[in-house]
Amino acid sequence: MTDSALFSCKGIGISFGGRKVLTDVALSVSAGEILGVVGPNGAGKTSLFEIFTGRYRAESGSVRLKGEDITRRSIHDRARMGLARTYQSPIVPGSMTVGEVFRAARYAYKPYLTRFDAEWGARHAHLRVSWDRLAGSLDTFDRRKLMLACLFMRRPSLLLLDEPASGLINSEIDALDLIIRHQADEFGIGVVLIEHRLELLSAIADRVVVLDLGQVIATGDPGQVFKDPRVHAAYFEDVDDA
Repeated sequence: MTDSALFSCKGIGISFGGRKVLTDVALSVSAGEILGVVGPNGAGKTSLFEIFTGRYRAESGSVRLKGEDITRRSIHDRARMGLARTYQSPIVPGSMTVGEVFRAARYAYKPYLTRFDAEWGARHAHLRVSWDRLAGSLDTFDRRKLMLACLFMRRPSLLLLDEPASGLINSEIDALDLIIRHQADEFGIGVVLIEHRLELLSAIADRVVVLDLGQVIATGDPGQVFKDPRVHAAYFEDVDDA
């Protein structure tokens, strides 16, 4: 972890109901880098994202974005600073049209954006649907594209993606890879990506961090990390037992 990192955390710890969920977690991501976060169910991945966005308050440790300590900053402050996030389920306002969803996103907070910004976001998310169409009628991939377009038009510096390939078929996952990689390469966005599919992370991530029982057990190049006996024991334990 370096001081020049776009985003970093160190010493992150949190408990729920007396059970330790995260312990001394540290990671960093540079501008234009895609960092994968992987681990078995219950490893603490989503809780870590909640701390990054400010929804959960860590009991220990710190979070920094663009050199500034944001550990005590609100969710809205972090969004204004360029931190953006998607969730596992691509939930959109089903009764609103695509155009109305964009308008709501444009006016979510200042500076308010124009329709041209929304069109820019849609183009970079490869969203090619009528804006008069109900958002609830979109298929899973187009819903994800709509969510990404609403984030892209704000020109975020850090993108947190929580299982973005969930519910997608292989060809859609390949297309999603290209969208994410283009944002990282072309605009220098740092990406932190939670994903269970190791093949996806191997294809898109520059580095990976592996969590198990709330602790980092490995970090580095995906090809090497996924061969680590500790990672194999943690991630494939259920398969081996079966």
